[in-house]
Amino acid sequence: MPYEYLEEGVTADVTFRAWGRDLDELFTAAADATTNVMVQPLESVRPLQTIAVSVAAEALDLLLLRFLEELIYHKDAENLLLRATAVHVERADAEAHAAGDLRGEPLDRTRHDLRADVKAVTLYGLRVEETPSGWEAEVTLDV
Repeated sequence: MPYEYLEEGVTADVTFRAWGRDLDELFTAAADATTNVMVQPLESVRPLQTIAVSVAAEALDLLLLRFLEELIYHKDAENLLLRATAVHVERADAEAHAAGDLRGEPLDRTRHDLRADVKAVTLYGLRVEETPSGWEAEVTLDV
């Protein structure tokens, strides 16, 4: 599992650290951590629907925030639980882009063990940085 939940976060929030060998893996792991806060086990979310997403931002931390907000938006607006697949992150001079597929299914209270209602990704402590072994992010979710 390329993410862990942290105890030192704000008490009304959930903070996690995610990592990957590259930005694609990092964004995928962070998306799984976000969805896993909402539903357990993560594998209960079947890939029955696909939504293509594409976001852009001037900084990697804001790009990750926007990417994760897509999961929350579709949960709130369309009642969908989603996981990220085929994520590709590109960095250009002034802007970074992330694109991928969100795959999942409608929330089913008889099948999905719901844990928390994630309302937003916060700016509190948000970071994305390169490490000797790849990339790491720290994210706090408002629940």
